[in-house]
Amino acid sequence: LFLPSFQDLFGVSMVVPLMNLHIKSLGASHTVAGIIGSLYGIMQLFSSTFVGCWSDIVGRRYSLLSCILLSALGYFLLGTSTTVFLFAISRVPVGIFKHTLSISKALLSDLVSERDRPLVMGRFNAASSVGFILGPVVGGYLTELEDGFYQTSFFCASIFLLNAGLVWMLPWSEENAGNREHRQGNKGTESFSAKAKHDLHLKSATNGALASDSLFQSPWIQVATVLKRIKGIACSDLWDIFLVRLLMSVAILLYYSNFSLALEERFGVKPLFAGYLMSYSSALGVLAGCLLGPITRLYQHNTYRILLHSSTLTCTLILLYASALSIWMVILSSTFLAFSTTIGRTCIIDLELTIGGNEASGTLLGVGQSVTSVGRIVAPLLSGIAQEFSPCGPPSLGVGLALVAILIMNANKQKYCSHGNVKLKNQ
Repeated sequence: LFLPSFQDLFGVSMVVPLMNLHIKSLGASHTVAGIIGSLYGIMQLFSSTFVGCWSDIVGRRYSLLSCILLSALGYFLLGTSTTVFLFAISRVPVGIFKHTLSISKALLSDLVSERDRPLVMGRFNAASSVGFILGPVVGGYLTELEDGFYQTSFFCASIFLLNAGLVWMLPWSEENAGNREHRQGNKGTESFSAKAKHDLHLKSATNGALASDSLFQSPWIQVATVLKRIKGIACSDLWDIFLVRLLMSVAILLYYSNFSLALEERFGVKPLFAGYLMSYSSALGVLAGCLLGPITRLYQHNTYRILLHSSTLTCTLILLYASALSIWMVILSSTFLAFSTTIGRTCIIDLELTIGGNEASGTLLGVGQSVTSVGRIVAPLLSGIAQEFSPCGPPSLGVGLALVAILIMNANKQKYCSHGNVKLKNQ
């Protein structure tokens, strides 16, 4: 699963930085390009919850393969887009079904124990981030060729087809999963207890049977089941966790929203330096994902404490950046912020699954993605308003939002520490 996740973001990051240039070369105005970009975000906002819930109903294999193949279709159509209309059409299947990483995370949460989940999720995020670092470099090289954007899009579609083949080859049966775990245990890595293995086999068999039955249900029954599960999420006591995720997401997005412009206005630094600094932060984020194992052991696997401390550190570092008097303070804040945000992002997902219950992991991850999408829509608006007052306005506002998130976590400390006492009402 780590290899498809790496290839996924590697392929996407080759294409995404070039899309604005391509749509403008087709004759689109800035407004039309912005509308198409916003429509993609809106499709992601509404589809992530439904696709995540659908993966709980029909099974991870069928939903993951469907999303990979339909995403490949979208990037193939992008490679044939010679008009603005075709460009817009190509974004529809990607906007609705590009939730491959969320379903992969849900599959990982099904396969590993609750104790090992932060470690595995951290490594998964690290593998994805490496792809995101390397992709733009390769995409920039391919663009220099004749019809470079089209070749890059076809290459991305080919990567998704390769991912579909890799996912199809995964050992989906519970017997193979058990053998794989046994081999990992013999190699000295962290393994599950006998009881955990037995529970996993039992759950895999049950989920497999349910998925097999659900696959042949009518679409209307599947839609009704999806809506029922979403209603269960809406009526659950998870609102505070999703609110914390929204506030921290917006705070971090506000930090990066005018990063290059603010550095130029405050310190006279060229945008190229800001680009290098962001790449440096991304590389440190990969390292942070690999360090989650020792960190969780240091905190005795208390996800709540790790999240609280990482969020407090994030808030402090954004404040340091907003009040920085020299570029060296900015570099210092960026260095440690890469660690705190990566760790916090992994821990909030683990907390959602711990308190919400693993039975609806796809739905929970889908709702979490929708919450993050809301943040991506809200953050540019807040950033624009805050910049009217000062270049330091967006990060200063981010500090305030992060403080609110920390207060919410402190107010609900008892619930977070009870590990799974809160379950969805429909369960």
